[in-house]
Amino acid sequence: MIFTKEAFLSGQVILIDKPLNWTSFQVVNKVRWLIKKNIGVKKIKVGHAGTLDPLATGLLILCCGKMTKEIERFQGQEKTYSGTLQLGATTPSYDLETEIDQTYPTEHIKPALIEATKAQFMGEIDQYPPVFSALKKEGKRLYEYARKGEQVDIPSRKVKVSAFSIDASAHPQLSFEVSCSKGTYIRSLAHDFGQALESGAYLSSLCRERIGDFHLKNAMSMETFETQINRAFQDKNLLSDSI
Repeated sequence: MIFTKEAFLSGQVILIDKPLNWTSFQVVNKVRWLIKKNIGVKKIKVGHAGTLDPLATGLLILCCGKMTKEIERFQGQEKTYSGTLQLGATTPSYDLETEIDQTYPTEHIKPALIEATKAQFMGEIDQYPPVFSALKKEGKRLYEYARKGEQVDIPSRKVKVSAFSIDASAHPQLSFEVSCSKGTYIRSLAHDFGQALESGAYLSSLCRERIGDFHLKNAMSMETFETQINRAFQDKNLLSDSI
């Protein structure tokens, strides 16, 4: 990418490898602050094309300037994730955000059963979003209801899984890679997969590898982005001062 004032204002796509425990909005806010500080403006549009949970890492597409008009197009593209799910237990949030609430036997889960069950999650499927999610119902985020212990009806949605591979060599922890449509919750996929195995499961790690033609291998860490933008504009300022 190009580190100039003109490039940021005219619009750029910034690929960031989101750090663990950061929210997507924290990344946006930090990048926006760095751009404003370095190019010397009070305001610039920066947004992301698809939220990652705090406990997830991986590709986060940020758009700045006029490129923010493309966010919706990027959001609609197919995504690929890798991660691990833990068999034999469930959590209310379907991941490690909350404590284990129930445990289940796993002795009956063999590789052949895993492969046969996986077929149920290919193609177009109905999925219920997690109660611990940022979706809104009657003006409130679902996680607000969940944290208060309030029950709420959540309608299912149709999503599409185009590829799903599982490595069961570390059973009861399964490694996976999945390619899916917009709106797919990998936490729900993990939870539902455990139920289909007549056991339980929760998501223990998650990394977004791809969004459309954008890949994680081309993304920068937050540290790299900060270093490069500070260095680029420091060099420009030093050159300006010496003229």
